[in-house]
Amino acid sequence: MTVDLSPAPSHSIELSVVAPVYGCKGCLEDLADQVHDAMRAMGVGFELILVDDASPDSAWERIKELAATRPWLKGLELSRNFGQHSAISAGIEHARGCWTVVMDCDLQDVPAEIPKLYRKAVDEHFDVVFAQRIERKDTALKRFSSWGFFAVLGWLTGVPQDPSTANFGIFHRKVINAVCAMPERDRSFPLMVKWAGFRTTRLPVRHQQRAEGESSYTLRRLLRLAMNIALGYSEKPLRMVAGTGMACALIAFVMVGISIWRWWDGDTQVAGYTSIIGAIWLIGGLMMFSLGVVGLYVGQVFRNVQRRPYYIVASTINGSEDGRG
Repeated sequence: MTVDLSPAPSHSIELSVVAPVYGCKGCLEDLADQVHDAMRAMGVGFELILVDDASPDSAWERIKELAATRPWLKGLELSRNFGQHSAISAGIEHARGCWTVVMDCDLQDVPAEIPKLYRKAVDEHFDVVFAQRIERKDTALKRFSSWGFFAVLGWLTGVPQDPSTANFGIFHRKVINAVCAMPERDRSFPLMVKWAGFRTTRLPVRHQQRAEGESSYTLRRLLRLAMNIALGYSEKPLRMVAGTGMACALIAFVMVGISIWRWWDGDTQVAGYTSIIGAIWLIGGLMMFSLGVVGLYVGQVFRNVQRRPYYIVASTINGSEDGRG
């Protein structure tokens, strides 16, 4: 498949700012005003795209109120909760700027840092600039769960992951086009950007406390997300199964050799019941584990061959009526 990396018609829009919205209704006005102030200081045409990922606090009504007095603010309401990365995909697929900024809606990502990211990308000719959160303003539990997520993800994918970077960053149109062309349903925006392979750097930025709400990512959800991403981006679990099978085969070969040697030496007494039962349970458990891992990959393939959209837009504000995902 050929991917078109040429810039889309921007209609004088230099920067598109995309923010998925979930559980942060109260800070949306501050987010919009801070983005507007940052863009006005830069003197460039821009748009802000807020993607309501079925937020439980009726955020869509607030987005409509804000869009009524801000023509540069566009809203997308998804038909149900598809997840943060699918919501990001919905936003970037509707973005029209030459550059796209992706950020969270809770104001932990500081809009005033956008001009620094833009200058870094333009002045030094980078296609991707990730915001690096040197001093994270999160709880100890959140930092630990984030560290655990990136550690597991890095081990499973074989690619070192930096817990100081996330979605916040600025991306050239050709990067956005490349990511939008990727058809997989289990999406991870930063990994997809890194896989695309464009010229990338990091820039230290300020990080703030959440303006409202709390993170919906528990350690359990992060580990499950890491496993889903690993299944979509890595063959390591299958290699682990193959390695485990080879190790068991080697142990069995050694045990058979020992048994033949003992028979040859005249020692033919019957082995103990406990060791036989233990071996049966061990081999049975390994077989079930192996079948389970293979089954996860089969399920992943099944979901992708269905070719269902990874988001559905129910309605839009100040934007095109495109409901495809």
